[in-house]
Amino acid sequence: MSEAINKSGAAGVARPSVLRQMCAVRPIDPAPAGKGRLKQVLSARALIAIGLGATIGSGIFVLTGTVAANHSGPAITLSLLVAAFGGGLAALCYSEFAAFLPVPGSAYSYTYATLGEALAWFIGWNLLLEYAISASAVAVSWSAYVVSLLHDAHIHPPAQFINAPLGLDAHDHVMQTGAIINVPAVLIVAAMTALLYVGVRGSTTANSLMVALKVGIIVIICIAGLSYVDVANWHPYVPPNTGVRGHFGWSGVMQGAAIIFFSYVGFDTASTTALEARNPQRDLPIGIIGALLISAVLYVAMSSVLTGMVPYPKLDSDAPVAVALDMHPQLSWLSPLLKIGVIAGMTSVILTSLLGQPRILLSMADDGLLPPFMSRCHPRFKTPHVSTVITGLFAALIAAVFPLDLLTDLISMGILLAFAVVCAGVLVLRYTRPDEPRPFRVPWAPVTCVLGTVVCLGMTYFLSGATWMRLVIWTALGMSIYAFYGFRHSRLRQ
Repeated sequence: MSEAINKSGAAGVARPSVLRQMCAVRPIDPAPAGKGRLKQVLSARALIAIGLGATIGSGIFVLTGTVAANHSGPAITLSLLVAAFGGGLAALCYSEFAAFLPVPGSAYSYTYATLGEALAWFIGWNLLLEYAISASAVAVSWSAYVVSLLHDAHIHPPAQFINAPLGLDAHDHVMQTGAIINVPAVLIVAAMTALLYVGVRGSTTANSLMVALKVGIIVIICIAGLSYVDVANWHPYVPPNTGVRGHFGWSGVMQGAAIIFFSYVGFDTASTTALEARNPQRDLPIGIIGALLISAVLYVAMSSVLTGMVPYPKLDSDAPVAVALDMHPQLSWLSPLLKIGVIAGMTSVILTSLLGQPRILLSMADDGLLPPFMSRCHPRFKTPHVSTVITGLFAALIAAVFPLDLLTDLISMGILLAFAVVCAGVLVLRYTRPDEPRPFRVPWAPVTCVLGTVVCLGMTYFLSGATWMRLVIWTALGMSIYAFYGFRHSRLRQ
């Protein structure tokens, strides 16, 4: 009898199958783990600034140029609007979840509460692509702008220390470039990690100042560049396809939308600070939706001016804004100032990206899916200091080795999958817990949620086959960690 009890957990009760255990849903806890360990200091304005800090960066200063040059042409504005539409649907769903379930795990926690543990792990693992690798991608762009500014001052660092040792060839295959390490990218990641280690209040104050600076810079570029727009550069608006899917034509517009979706990742960073918001039920939806709307307007304005100032093929650069200014000598006096502003803007993106990831790791560790030391919070600074250091080390390593074009495709894939699952999760929760009070409700939920899921999943089709292969490898690595550690140590089963 005792042997039967030991095997089943209770006499006469069979242990659930492995599949049922993997699909187990975490109960919604009104007092989430981690509450009280972090300082509640963030207002709605600070949350909007966090969203803008993470959103307005390499997307507006880099991807608008490279996507226009290689995929969309002047129709980059259409790509941005398609991506903003999908992001807007996801933002509404994130807002309902964030107000209903104010926990720091973001899409990971929302998935765990609706669609089960294994899928939550998959999303949490892919959020590494969104946050840590996003910080790495922006650090690579930051490095390119810093080097450009140094060149203006007639300082020329050795090429082997300012570029990634790996790159992509014309066939999207990884190759060696001859460089050793991207030193500036590593240094900026290390500096932002140190700032986040010592407190969220100081970090968000610095972020707000940098957001104000870069929004001002974008407005200056748009106003100054309007006088140099040549409408002939906008024709043809949708360049004819070259015969390769994704290289211009309407497939290029859609592939550009899928890639540039990376540009809108920032709004959900606000949801990871739920335990640090003063009034999360009210302020999180304001922060999420406000950041997306403001960034979408700025993105469309900037891309319109850039493609009007310069023929789109010439924007294929890690610093397309600098290219556009350099081609108009009348604006050359603005170039150093604008590069400084761009660098400050990208710095805020790196800061906020590194802000989000440790809080997701904290939630996963609290649930037992990661080692418990990752949930430790500093007794003095009230920050998840261990996870912050781990995230910073990982991001610095990726920034040191990999190029921008490889990173952005992977980030877009991870984001699109996370957004699709969040949209589906809201609909599931509407049916499983219909009577729960919701401070914010997605309008026309069945239509909005289904459409958001379809749009986000549909855009993954337009990403390259090599990106899908890298996702498969990344997922296999993540699920192996879940099988050997997370599944065995899950607190839900314990």
